[in-house]
Amino acid sequence: MSFPILSVIILLPLVACFWVLLAPGAEDARASNARGTALVVTLIELVLAVILWREFDTSTAAFQFVERIDLFAPFLSWHLGIDGIALMLIVLSTFLMPFCILASWESIGKRVPEYMAAFLLMETLMIGVFASLDLFLFYVFFEGGLIPMYLIIGI
Repeated sequence: MSFPILSVIILLPLVACFWVLLAPGAEDARASNARGTALVVTLIELVLAVILWREFDTSTAAFQFVERIDLFAPFLSWHLGIDGIALMLIVLSTFLMPFCILASWESIGKRVPEYMAAFLLMETLMIGVFASLDLFLFYVFFEGGLIPMYLIIGI
């Protein structure tokens, strides 16, 4: 089995989201750490997306980087894969996220860890929407994306 790059691209910002939310310290230190962590993770995501783009085989129309893990029921699985359109949307999303983090670097002064965690969660869910091949998984990612979007717009 090859390296599960799609799972890593999806789960890395989710882990960082929890790290940003649960990191101890004073408010100023937490804000600084949250900004730095969010920026570093989104840059790592960009590097992984560029690797994904480089390894993508344009000579076939089949789904690539396919990962499948059957979960609790036969109709429920962690089934990921990308085609050419999904690849471009993933690369675009990971390219824009560091700019979003940098654009809000100074403008967001209150509840910074929560704001950065919402951005990281939104990145997880966006990439999950583009990479999911299971309808239930797509639904969870798509509908889940509304929650951090609401929080970001509210802030």
